[in-house]
Amino acid sequence: MDELLNQLMGYVRATWHRRWYIVIVAWIVSIAGWFWVYTLPSRFEASARVYVDTQTLLKPLLGGLTVQPDIDQQVRLMTRTLVSRPNLEKVARMTDMDIKAKTPQQTEAMLDGLASHIKMEASATGNNLYTIAYQNEHPELAKRVVQALLTIFVESSLGKSRKDLSSSRKFIDEQLKVYEQKLIDTENAMKEFKRKHMGLMPGEGGDYYAKLSATTTALHQAELDLREATDRRNQLKSQLADEEPEISAAAIQTQSNPELDARIQALQKNLDTLRLTYTDLHPDIVSTKRLIKELEAQKKQEAKTIKSSGDGRALNPVYQQLTVAIAEADATVASLKARVDEYQNRLSQLKKAVDSTLDVEAEYTQLTRDYGMYKENYAAMLARSETASLSGEVESKTDVVDFRVIDPPRVPLKPSWPNRPLLISLVPLVGILAGIVVAFLVSQLRRTVTDRRVLRELTGLPLLGSVTRIETDAVKLKKRKGLIAYALSFFSLIGAYGILLTLQMFMAR
Repeated sequence: MDELLNQLMGYVRATWHRRWYIVIVAWIVSIAGWFWVYTLPSRFEASARVYVDTQTLLKPLLGGLTVQPDIDQQVRLMTRTLVSRPNLEKVARMTDMDIKAKTPQQTEAMLDGLASHIKMEASATGNNLYTIAYQNEHPELAKRVVQALLTIFVESSLGKSRKDLSSSRKFIDEQLKVYEQKLIDTENAMKEFKRKHMGLMPGEGGDYYAKLSATTTALHQAELDLREATDRRNQLKSQLADEEPEISAAAIQTQSNPELDARIQALQKNLDTLRLTYTDLHPDIVSTKRLIKELEAQKKQEAKTIKSSGDGRALNPVYQQLTVAIAEADATVASLKARVDEYQNRLSQLKKAVDSTLDVEAEYTQLTRDYGMYKENYAAMLARSETASLSGEVESKTDVVDFRVIDPPRVPLKPSWPNRPLLISLVPLVGILAGIVVAFLVSQLRRTVTDRRVLRELTGLPLLGSVTRIETDAVKLKKRKGLIAYALSFFSLIGAYGILLTLQMFMAR
């Protein structure tokens, strides 16, 4: 640590030995710097503040009915692209700055300078408050540039969404026409296909395999019904074989009329039920007894009629009933045979037409699938077209975004650049630092021995002793005069700085 401090002190002494370089360089740099500061042209900064209100009342009311563009994102994009090349060219034309540019090189330089002095800043609070600023030597030109930038910012933010809606609506209308034509072509193809393959079209009952399965099931059921009807007919025929077509009158008399017997039995049961609740004098019991007597009298009368017949023989009623039942069974069997034949014919036709039917069904399925897809897309495009149309009406007839100019473009009376008092103060500091650097470099290039350590480092030999220098009065007087002259030179620099700063502050009032 001590060695490092000794080395630093050696550098300080060596630099102090070349101290006149510090003053000379400081004066040269200060004079040049102050001259440069006073030759800098003054630039005035025009600025304007605008507030972008994106929270309109229509936004929640039209939710789901119109397209809601991301206005905040569009505004942020505009703030980043405000100094784009097309916008700069537009600003140059609006402010007549392009008139002075005669060559392409001058135009490029003019646009580069315009872009370098434009500032677009958002408020730190993030409340959609933006500041547009521009610096120029001419206050009126700076004001016109800010006004042009403000106009471009507002118009571009509003026009971009309208342009997007217009292009989107144009694209949707074109797609609507395409899908409408596809629907017409598909409908014509389906109509021609149905006309060409009439009889082979898949019905509402399902596809080919569904028809084949339904026909097979119906055939099996019809065959089962036919077997049941045939067995019933055969059973009736066997019963008919055991009956005589005609029987004697006495046998008929002994036979009871089944219908009358059934009615008498039912009335008798009803009478027994009534007697459990009422007496024999109850009107329902009296009427039931009378009806039973009438049916019994009718039964006796029929028996007397049969007994009084001429030859004493008559047709057997059971035989007649069986004959009628067999006739009905034969009709049922014939009907079921016709049904079985029909189902067998259908099943045979389906099996023969398996290839053509499947091809027709596959092609028809493809046509209907395409038609359904085109119809669905057409309906979706039509809905989007209505949405785009309503969005365009809202965009053109209402203010989706409200731009409020908080501070119109204005130019302060004092220039915003350069800050001459600050630059005047920095110039001597830079000059002194440059002088110190020059003095240090000279001391290192033309090294001198300032102490014993430096001598030992330069020679590399051991140091046996040193001789102290004894200064005379004349030498001391000369050294004192040199220090006074150095101090006067240094303080004259500080004085010059003070005078220039005072004059600048006085001129700025």
